[in-house]
Amino acid sequence: MSFSIRDAREKDMDQVLTLVQELADFEKESDAVEVNLSDLKEHGFGNNPLFHCFVAESDNRIVGIALVFPRYSTWKGPVIHLEDLIVTQNMRGKGVGSALLNEVVKYGESKGVKRISWEVLDWNEPAITFYESKGAKVMRDWDVVQLDQKGIQNYLNNIS
Repeated sequence: MSFSIRDAREKDMDQVLTLVQELADFEKESDAVEVNLSDLKEHGFGNNPLFHCFVAESDNRIVGIALVFPRYSTWKGPVIHLEDLIVTQNMRGKGVGSALLNEVVKYGESKGVKRISWEVLDWNEPAITFYESKGAKVMRDWDVVQLDQKGIQNYLNNIS
């Protein structure tokens, strides 16, 4: 089955959201997706886009995505963060993930970034093996730290 990689369009966001939900289901976080179609359209294609998205398309269906956004490292300078690289289950092992990651790396190089970073779940050995085979360094001694919306409010309520 052949596929092509291209920049996402606003009209793709419904299929992108479906893949985001598929990833959440795979990661056993089915109820964690809070963004909706309107959010993706506004945040990706509004007056101040917050992300750039690549899609893999096969037979007029989105079968994979890679979503990135800019960050800044005080040690390195401009970097991009790969939020998600998702390939629908029936297309895994067919080169879609590699093609999407290739586009992300070319995009990062074109933007002059000093680093491309992302997270991977420690139990997702197929993904870890894939990333390491591409030359990525999996930094197992770092933990992800987050404040969710409730955590932000609790934090603010506890400072004077």
